[in-house]
Amino acid sequence: MSVAEPASMTRAQPPAPSPSPGDGRSRLRTRSWLLPAALVIVDSLAVSLALYLSWYTRYVAQIGPEIEDVNFAPYSVYFPLQLWLITLVVVIFQFAGLYRPRRGIEWFDDIPGVVRGTALGVMILFAGVALLRYPASSRLTFILVWLYAAVLVIAGRGWVQMALAMLHRRGVGVERVLVVGGNNLGWQIMSSLVARPHLGYQVVGFLDDDRDADIGRFRHLGGLDAVEQIAVSHCIDQLIVALPAASHATILRVVEHCRRGGVGFKLVPDLYEMSLSRVDVDTVAGIPLIGLKKASIQGANALIKRVVDGVLAASALLVFAPLMALIALAIRLDSPGPVIFRHERVGKDRRRFTTYKFRSMRQDAEGQRQQLVKTTDGDGKLFKLRDDPRRTRIGAFLRRSSLDELPQLWNVLKGDMSIVGPRPQIPDEVATYEDWHHKRLAVPPGLTGLWQVSGRSELTFDEMVRYDIYYIDNWSLGLDIRILLRTIPAVLNGRGAF
Repeated sequence: MSVAEPASMTRAQPPAPSPSPGDGRSRLRTRSWLLPAALVIVDSLAVSLALYLSWYTRYVAQIGPEIEDVNFAPYSVYFPLQLWLITLVVVIFQFAGLYRPRRGIEWFDDIPGVVRGTALGVMILFAGVALLRYPASSRLTFILVWLYAAVLVIAGRGWVQMALAMLHRRGVGVERVLVVGGNNLGWQIMSSLVARPHLGYQVVGFLDDDRDADIGRFRHLGGLDAVEQIAVSHCIDQLIVALPAASHATILRVVEHCRRGGVGFKLVPDLYEMSLSRVDVDTVAGIPLIGLKKASIQGANALIKRVVDGVLAASALLVFAPLMALIALAIRLDSPGPVIFRHERVGKDRRRFTTYKFRSMRQDAEGQRQQLVKTTDGDGKLFKLRDDPRRTRIGAFLRRSSLDELPQLWNVLKGDMSIVGPRPQIPDEVATYEDWHHKRLAVPPGLTGLWQVSGRSELTFDEMVRYDIYYIDNWSLGLDIRILLRTIPAVLNGRGAF
């Protein structure tokens, strides 16, 4: 899962260029090997450097037990192992799927595979060295090789992804996308792609048999029967099929057109709201049976997360106590009313609780809310105003910097909330939920979350829910740490906060 570019949510889709017909297939074939090739080169350089640094650390810097002169091994002894280790790592990464062309995956998603792959490669190499009685047999050196290789490979892949995102934003290596389906799902797919230019997709338009289909700024290019001609005339690289499961025959026809035209395609599952990243698949006589796994934050995991939340919340309250006192004084001097704003929220398993925030609005803010909902484009599920007239002077700063949420550390200490989790919900918002939205109430809400570091208030409501569900299904302490680290620049930049 990748970080959104919220500014582009409101930016109009640039007009699609018109390359000459027939060049889309060759462009797609060319791009399909460029990223894997770049990753192979970066991984190879990282592994080679790791071997040298390990030798230098052990034999030159003399880290570890002292090495007698008779046991000293010059780098010329280790140098021949480079090719073997590079080959092992590249082959292992290939089988682990770390070189498959993919978009929308963050660099840190590769960390588990990289750590396991480099460890396996180093272990195989060490076993071979030991069996052949090769002079380079320092166990500490090979442990260092693994540590250096894992760190350098991860860093190198992060650099490649940043460079690729920069190129995509400049229009280099961008894939031209045609969405099949002018329904709500098709609109969500197109909006998500336009909001994330770093992924390298350019939405050319959409196809739908309904000639009156209108989904905003996206171009209706024709009916489904014209998919092959339109794909060729507009040099489409990728088709994204967003049709309901009931259109089975139509989907098969579109897929066949893609196959004949050499156009790549992806299918959006009709049950995507069920969070299929956590599906449990079984088969009976070749028939797939799909179930859903339980949320990750249960049992021992829930206990671990609760302990970590308590420790972090107590520590943060002590550290930020002086700052909170200054904020309270500023609020008192800025406008009449209480310092702390109390409001009801819906937490885990629909349990209601009182949340605490520094007051950032006038005293009658809640009384004006319903009137503002009627006079704005709010959908009732996610009511946010960029320039909220109810906000006080100090309140605008507190909201941009997220300092208004510091009192919620007390909610975390009480167990109502977590440091990281889904967005806390207002009861009125929960009343408008669709069935698949309710899964975000399976765990305690959080001060920050994947939604906050992926666009914050710039996200649509459904996008925010999907981020929350992804977090629930894929929770780990490592994911919490990554979200916390990404929260810091998001808060400092005030990205998407209003």
